[in-house]
Amino acid sequence: MEVIKTKLDGVLILEPRIFTDARGYFFESYNKRAFDEAVGRKVDFVQDNESASTYGVMRGLHFQRPPHAQAKLVRCVKGRVLDVAVDIRKGSPTYGCHVAVELSEDNHRQFFIPRGFAHGFAVLSEEAVFQYKCDNYYAPEADGGIAITDAELGIDWQIPVAEAILSEKDTRHPLLRDFDSPFEY
Repeated sequence: MEVIKTKLDGVLILEPRIFTDARGYFFESYNKRAFDEAVGRKVDFVQDNESASTYGVMRGLHFQRPPHAQAKLVRCVKGRVLDVAVDIRKGSPTYGCHVAVELSEDNHRQFFIPRGFAHGFAVLSEEAVFQYKCDNYYAPEADGGIAITDAELGIDWQIPVAEAILSEKDTRHPLLRDFDSPFEY
C-alpha cells in the first residue's frame, strides 16, 4: 500500500496495490498490521458503517465529541465521492484547513481521518456506496458538526452547493467561526 501524507498532520490517503488479470482484480482492503504501520500507531476499529446515496447528497461535516471521538478509515466501493477532512483542533496550526480527495470504485483509495477532524463527503456519481471503519462506537449524545456549506472553509465540493441534498440535521450545524471545538491540539 502507498501512504500519501497530506497537509493535515495524521490525515492520510492510502492507495492499495491492485492485482488485475483476465478475471478482474484483487486487493487487500484492510490489513491491521500494515495499517497500524502506515499510520504510525495502533488503531483498533470496532464498528463498520455503510451508506448509500445519490448524486448531490452531501453528508457532514461530522464528528463525535470526546470521550466518544472517532478516527475513521473510509472508502467508496461504488461510484465516486469527494471526501473531506477539516482540522477542528483548537491551537492547531492548520485549524480550519481541509484536505479533499476523490474516492471511487475505480481508484480504490482510502482516507484516514484521525480524531479531532470533522468529516464529510459529496456524491459525484449517480449513486455511491460508502464504507467507514470507526475506532469508537457511535454515541448519539456525542454528535457534533460544522456547516458543510460554510463558504469560509473554501471547499470546492464539485457540485452546486445550492442544489445539494442535505439532511435536516446537517442544515443546523454552526459555521466554523461560531463553533467551540471540544478538541485540543
